Amino acid sequence: MEVSEPRLVLVFSGKRKSGKDYVTDLIQDRLGSDVCCILRLSGPLKQQYAEEHGLDLQQLLGPGPYKEQYRADMIRWGETRRHDDPGFFCRLATREACQPVWVVSDARRQTDLQFFCSEFPRQTQSVRVQSSEKTRKQRGWSFSTGVDDAESECGLDSGVEFDWIITNEADAPSLDEQLQPILKLAEEAVTSSRSRPPDDPVLVL
Repeated sequence: MEVSEPRLVLVFSGKRKSGKDYVTDLIQDRLGSDVCCILRLSGPLKQQYAEEHGLDLQQLLGPGPYKEQYRADMIRWGETRRHDDPGFFCRLATREACQPVWVVSDARRQTDLQFFCSEFPRQTQSVRVQSSEKTRKQRGWSFSTGVDDAESECGLDSGVEFDWIITNEADAPSLDEQLQPILKLAEEAVTSSRSRPPDDPVLVL
């Protein structure tokens, strides 16, 4: 499967209700969708899971109770797929990406980060979005056994030296201020992509 060579890959992770989707959407808004695409690893997972189990994909993709009743089983199913092929969902997520800046919004495991660091070692930067448990509860989070203690939530809690850490709290510096160096890096990558001929496609096996 061939994918275009990105100039920058920002791999985001964070606990549930930390606000990582909000942060990654903000980055795309600042850069523009013509140069920045958001890759959600959970999208291909949910699509494949819905197809195999005869479920409503749109409801699985949404925030409502429909998704929650299948979440634990979907996590177990996804772990089985990853055990057989660690890069399976990463390859699905990147197959149509063509913009110079890729923002991976929901890396959850060491193997997710390892995939991008292996395939795109020069371009990949890891970003952690963090919020206190108190703040996450205020946003609607509550501990769920089989979800919040699973690898899908804890796989990147330790053993990773993140390139960037974003603190998504009311008393922290503004997100615009914290994201400024990352946005500058992305803008430089975009400028580079416009001034240089495109690289040959990368063959991801």
